[in-house]
Amino acid sequence: MDMFVVRGGRPLRGRVKVGGAKNAALPIMAGALMANGPVVLRDVPNLVDVSTLASLLTTLGMSVQRHADGSLHMHVTDEEPIVADYELVRKMRASICVLGPLLAKRGRACVSLPGGCNIGDRPIDLHLKGLQALGANIFVDRGYVIAEARKLRGARIFLGGSFGSTVTGTCNVLAAATLAQGTTRIESAACEPEVVDFGNFLISMGAQIEGLGTPFLRIEGVEQLRGVDYQIIPDRIEAVTLMIASVMTGGDVTVENLDLSHLTAILEKMQDLGIPMETITEGAQPGRCHVRVQSPTSLKSAELSALPYPGIPTDVQAQFMSMLAVADGISVVTDKVFPDRFMHVPELVRLGAKIHREGQSAIINGVSTLRGACVMASDLRASAALVLAAMAADGETVVRRIYHLDRGYDHLEARLNSLGASIQRVEDTPANVPESLRLCDIFSPVRTGQTLVLPSGKQVRIDAPQPTEALIEAGLTSVSNTPSQTEAAN
Repeated sequence: MDMFVVRGGRPLRGRVKVGGAKNAALPIMAGALMANGPVVLRDVPNLVDVSTLASLLTTLGMSVQRHADGSLHMHVTDEEPIVADYELVRKMRASICVLGPLLAKRGRACVSLPGGCNIGDRPIDLHLKGLQALGANIFVDRGYVIAEARKLRGARIFLGGSFGSTVTGTCNVLAAATLAQGTTRIESAACEPEVVDFGNFLISMGAQIEGLGTPFLRIEGVEQLRGVDYQIIPDRIEAVTLMIASVMTGGDVTVENLDLSHLTAILEKMQDLGIPMETITEGAQPGRCHVRVQSPTSLKSAELSALPYPGIPTDVQAQFMSMLAVADGISVVTDKVFPDRFMHVPELVRLGAKIHREGQSAIINGVSTLRGACVMASDLRASAALVLAAMAADGETVVRRIYHLDRGYDHLEARLNSLGASIQRVEDTPANVPESLRLCDIFSPVRTGQTLVLPSGKQVRIDAPQPTEALIEAGLTSVSNTPSQTEAAN
């Protein structure tokens, strides 16, 4: 297992290009199961999640090959397999997106209940409700969703839930409806750009869909879908992460290949924070642009709520919180999509942030400086937030469990290093923890009664002998082996 060693305090400078959107590429890859012919997908990011889904699709009778230009070439070679096994599906929630395409094209599907990041309750009841409305017989047995339908038929379906619409649920039902007999009307459909991209992909294969980008979709079923050559939209979440990296490091970075229509709420909030931004169209593809992002002399505090599109996405909540941790004044961050998505809070606190949680909100008292420490990522976007904070912090930081990051960012450390960051990927062992973050020599035991003084001034007294390695693993940051005032007096 690897970890990052980040040396903070280095302003980022230069240009960086945003890749294809992970959250669009995954359902589109699953949708290729329905094509009668080869599918070529362009701008597919080289991610662990993409590789995981490619492996799953291979077990479902599809040939998936990545070419040197970054494109994926996909072709169904066997339409018999219908089982999406637990060992693959448990690694990534988006694997559930094969359910609709399998059911629509092959009439049967057996898909394990999904796994993924631990960011709160994310049931698939709306997926099943929508597919049942189309005429599928569905039940859950031993952790698998088992679905069957000789012929799906169009229906009117409401996909609203307790926390709004469902992105993957909309994709699943939309996929199934394209091959259903008759007309399907979906109400409270997700409006995210990734859903629109998935719908446009289906249209390019011959589907008849109206209303993309609105909560009301109308689908007229077709007999079959053809193969296609399709380009994935830019990743708006990656774009925001790179923009915040420029701000937090005191940098000046031009982020290339953006679709500003996907970023309206985000850019407005960044302008409210006083962040200088310049839009550049010269040299960009049609419909795309570049944005130059500079660090403000003073970063303002803000109130921010993560909401379904067109609001600020939950997938950038952690990154914004990292930035607001060094803003002037008090900020409030609320997540109305996943109210429990705050596992990054205690890790930011380890870096010196002043944050406390109240229900589905986090109250942030901005600090002037963050300090390096050992931290641990809990999910994909939390890992990005910790890397951002580490680049802005004084000294060195270790970020553990970066396998989360690899699921959603294509070689992020290499791209940040090309802008001037100092991020080293090393094996996660105590020996690779920087000297500045060690309590003392890792092979020397800490004596009973010894008091360790943290950089913050807090004193930690050791009541029983234990190896320093264990203390490092427990996450204590750098200290000095200094006796307490009482011991010094004695």
